[in-house]
Amino acid sequence: MRLDRRTLVRAAAAAAPLLALPGALRAAEPDLSALQDMTRGAVPIDNAERAARLARAQKLMRANGIGAVLIEGGSSLIYFTGLRWGRSERLTAVVLPAEGEACIVTPFFEEARTREGLAIPAEVRVWNEDENPLKTVAGFLKDRKLAHLPVGIEETVRYFAVDGLQKAGLKVVSANPVVRGCRMIKTPAEIALMQLATDVTIAAYRFVYPRVEKGMSQRDVAALMDAATRKLGGVPEFSLVLVGEGAAYPHGTKVPAPVADGRIVLMDCGCNVQGYQSDVSRTWVHGGATPEQRKVWDQVAQGQQTAFAAAKLGATAGSVDDAVRRYYASVGWGPDYKLPGLSHRTGHGIGLDGHEPVNLVRGEATKLAPGMCFSNEPGIYIPGSFGVRLEDCFHMTESGPKWFSEPPKSIDAPMG
Repeated sequence: MRLDRRTLVRAAAAAAPLLALPGALRAAEPDLSALQDMTRGAVPIDNAERAARLARAQKLMRANGIGAVLIEGGSSLIYFTGLRWGRSERLTAVVLPAEGEACIVTPFFEEARTREGLAIPAEVRVWNEDENPLKTVAGFLKDRKLAHLPVGIEETVRYFAVDGLQKAGLKVVSANPVVRGCRMIKTPAEIALMQLATDVTIAAYRFVYPRVEKGMSQRDVAALMDAATRKLGGVPEFSLVLVGEGAAYPHGTKVPAPVADGRIVLMDCGCNVQGYQSDVSRTWVHGGATPEQRKVWDQVAQGQQTAFAAAKLGATAGSVDDAVRRYYASVGWGPDYKLPGLSHRTGHGIGLDGHEPVNLVRGEATKLAPGMCFSNEPGIYIPGSFGVRLEDCFHMTESGPKWFSEPPKSIDAPMG
């Protein structure tokens, strides 16, 4: 849905061999026999959970004067219907009405496959190749007596769909109050899957860390992380490995850098379990850290704790970012988004998407509430030298923030 680091890292990984280890290890894959699938007991999202999502969406539609919401293929379609569908020039979308059963609009020849993938009761309306699918959507709304009300558009829906609805005489508005209003607040079932995804990532890190050797390439390390993650039951989403000066740039550079004594190794990795994602970053120095590397690592660790302490119920998401920047400025970084310092937001929402609304970023006025989930990753980057990023996610509870993974305490014990 968005061109972010996950998209870029996955594209790079696709071009890399599954596993390529240095020196004498190249002839054999790593021994993963000690790793066991951690996800066998995972509890999937059930029918009752999906019914509750639709009920909440309908309540929010009525509260906001919206007659229906249109959603194309992607994570929001999965969230509400269970249907996994790629986007093409042929529209397949769900129409969630403010009352009653949902409707799936799909090409005639895709009807059987659409019904097969649905996890909710829904009417299915089809369109043929010589027909306009947006007229099919408009027809459904007219039949449900909802055409006089605005149609909420999920924020990733493509322009041609919006244009088609407008040409059919319908008023369109943002569906953010509805879709975000549902997806931003995770239920216990969702949080349990995110916790399991995080547990898999942490276990994979603990397997990989002692096996990182001098001379290994960034691809070597990433491939090892992916292999461990798969054996543990997770589906790898991204495995970003930055070494040395490359770690000074949050998403790295094209310049390869093998692991070497005295060089920073920064890993930013995540997986999904039944679609729900993890996102964890760890930084250490191969062969022992310098005083400067230790100082920066400790300041990033304090930056994480500063963000966590600022994440109070009712506080704005932007105030968490503000707190971190005040601390960094007090020890000589920045100020603001300037380098050397923290050039990106402190964190992002996470769930079915690795990056979802809202962000821990300056000016974000959304107030923190139970069920919201965020990354906490206030790195420090020194162009031409090195960077440090520690990242752990947390979720808001009735008593405040709770970690999905506990941050490490020392650069000498980066996996805790």
